[in-house]
Amino acid sequence: MLRFENVVRDPVHGDIPLTQEELRILDTVEMQRLRNVRQLGAAYLIYPGAQHTRFEHSLGTAHLVSRLATEINKVRDREGGAQLGGYDEHEVRLIRIAALVHDATHLPFGHNIEDQTGLLPRHDKPDRFVRLFSDETDLGRVCRNIGVREEVLGILAPEAVSEVHRPPPHWRGLVSGTIDADMLDYLARDAMFTGLRLQYDPRIFGMFRVERRSQRLFVDLTRRGYLREALLSEVVRCLEARYYFSERVYYHHAKIAAGALVAKAVEIALLEGVIRFEDLQYATDAGLLHLLDQAEPADLQARRRLRTFVNALQKRRLPKRVAVYPVYCNREIQDSMIQRFFGAGSTEERRRVEERLGESVRFAVGKHVPVLLYCPVGTMQLKSARILVRWPGHKELAPLRNFAEQVPRLGDLEESYQRMWKFYVLALTDDPTALAALRELCKQEFPQAQNVLEEPKSILENI
Repeated sequence: MLRFENVVRDPVHGDIPLTQEELRILDTVEMQRLRNVRQLGAAYLIYPGAQHTRFEHSLGTAHLVSRLATEINKVRDREGGAQLGGYDEHEVRLIRIAALVHDATHLPFGHNIEDQTGLLPRHDKPDRFVRLFSDETDLGRVCRNIGVREEVLGILAPEAVSEVHRPPPHWRGLVSGTIDADMLDYLARDAMFTGLRLQYDPRIFGMFRVERRSQRLFVDLTRRGYLREALLSEVVRCLEARYYFSERVYYHHAKIAAGALVAKAVEIALLEGVIRFEDLQYATDAGLLHLLDQAEPADLQARRRLRTFVNALQKRRLPKRVAVYPVYCNREIQDSMIQRFFGAGSTEERRRVEERLGESVRFAVGKHVPVLLYCPVGTMQLKSARILVRWPGHKELAPLRNFAEQVPRLGDLEESYQRMWKFYVLALTDDPTALAALRELCKQEFPQAQNVLEEPKSILENI
């Protein structure tokens, strides 16, 4: 039987009980680092209260995993018969630990520097988890000693373990699904610390089931052959809440500008060899900024550029928007822009264009203006409706998105996510003459693109 001998007070969920094993895990170097890695990266520069960290988010995720498992077991015992499954205490033990450590591979300001530099693997790649759980880390040794290493690794990165250690799909679904404990915690936590009045209904916790035959997690939308419309609305509302946070916080234009500063500074330091990936993996937010502040590239020009971006961060001098190219009036060129400027392999091309624009504006106005390009992934980190459901008239489970014709809000939501995509040209200057000159130069650099800061009338025709 799990013995919860310790309690931590959390501002979002109240008392969170913990076992002795979980405390040992939380006391490792890798987990304690998360106390100093903000959940929302640079968002604190826009929402001053967004100081919450990945440490308390990890606690909240483990707590909500237990809550979900408890509700699933209640339904199984009440109405499941032989068709519904659930979780025994050993399974809950493993899934709680997986939830506790699921963010331990995150770098400070991780999404910004992983996605925008194009130089680093994402935090959720199997290799990152393998390294985290190795004997080279405090966390890996503790997980080995308590006998959970392979099973927990199998939940977080199934590709990294042998078939025998891969868990049933519903284990992973509680931690890494469409609507999961991770998402339910960060939505509630982000709302509290940004001050946004956006939330989901707690009844969402009682909606999940485990199909015993396939061992998959799902939401049962049927009752006596009818669609449970109230239940469907709660699922969609939860997905809508994440969209609103994406719009208001995750892709806020000032957060993007701040993240671009961090990413550019890290990019320079990595390419100049003054910091390594290993330094980033063990750094905190403040530790990374200190590393960048102390870095001394051998190349004088690189040193000056790095100092410019670090100083701007320290003073919250954010780059200004020169050009914004949203997908709704640039659909024809979106794919080519992503191919050129997003992710692995994009670094060299992006730097070439940034330097070319910077040199051109210097020639035009007689002053140096640092230019930054920001290009997000085409899916905009979309949490599409992949959640499995049982739909009236269908014997087999299917993703909710398969029923978009019957639920128009799903199609609207996915389209809204896609419409958030914007390519930015940013400039680290307040000089209106330089900004105007750079805006004209962008017309030459991206002749087929439509800048919403330039032509508002034609934009309205495309919406």
